[in-house]
Amino acid sequence: MLTSTLGVRRAVTVSLTASAVLAGGLFAGQAHAATPAPSITAPGGFVMNNGTGTTLYGKAADTRRSTGSTTKIMTAKVVLAQRGLNLDAKVTVQKAYSDYIVAKNASSARLIVGDKVTVRQLLYGLMLPSGCDAAYALADKFGTGTTRDARIKSFIGKMNDEARKLGMRNTHFDSFDGISNGSNYSTPRDLTKLASSAMKDATFRTVVKTKSTSQKVTTKSGGYRYMSWTNTNKLLSTYSGAIGVKTGSGPQAKYCLVFAATRGSKTVIGAVLGAPSEANRAADVKKLLDYGFSR
Repeated sequence: MLTSTLGVRRAVTVSLTASAVLAGGLFAGQAHAATPAPSITAPGGFVMNNGTGTTLYGKAADTRRSTGSTTKIMTAKVVLAQRGLNLDAKVTVQKAYSDYIVAKNASSARLIVGDKVTVRQLLYGLMLPSGCDAAYALADKFGTGTTRDARIKSFIGKMNDEARKLGMRNTHFDSFDGISNGSNYSTPRDLTKLASSAMKDATFRTVVKTKSTSQKVTTKSGGYRYMSWTNTNKLLSTYSGAIGVKTGSGPQAKYCLVFAATRGSKTVIGAVLGAPSEANRAADVKKLLDYGFSR
């Protein structure tokens, strides 16, 4: 009789355990299903876990699109990769830089001809107000050649060399600032890969997470003035844990953003390209970050 009772108890225990496993699996499946992939208005998007490189979301992630000023991530990366880089080296602002801004009706760091600004300051002017004049100055400084045109061509060549090194197979640069000459393109996946690599540099991280800055520059007469720049990346003020990276916009590019945020020990990084409006871009990025942190 005792043996029979123990057998019944074992059978009940096994049955309960099996039920618990099945229920646990069911509930786990339901919990997983409770976080569906978001729907975004942008035609292209990509998100990954920056620590593991695991893809968390993709929408037309490898479709080539115009990138706007997100191109400037590569501009900064090429500068920061220069051997023996002196961030405090001074660059004299040339008239060609301001003429370019006027001709292209481009975003500007409002650099003043004759002022002497440091490479570090040019990086702030490049990444915060998205200064195409700062981009021009950096390309002119770090390209090689005896003429300005040759130096610019050389610098853009360095951008494409770096893209190849990073395995950005669907990327090509034809400008130093994203104002395309007809063949400046990338993809959400490639730009995320670029940003992930760029964020390994401490100077880059410091610059792109800065909301605003006031920089003391030397004037042509030897005096000084302060240049104040505010970051176009509003995500830094609207999303908890945001640490960068770069906005982009334009007639072809529409509204783009390469973004990153950290919560606890997890960093989520990604990109959206071609959102129809600034508001849509902001909503898309919030959805993607929330989803990324939920995975």
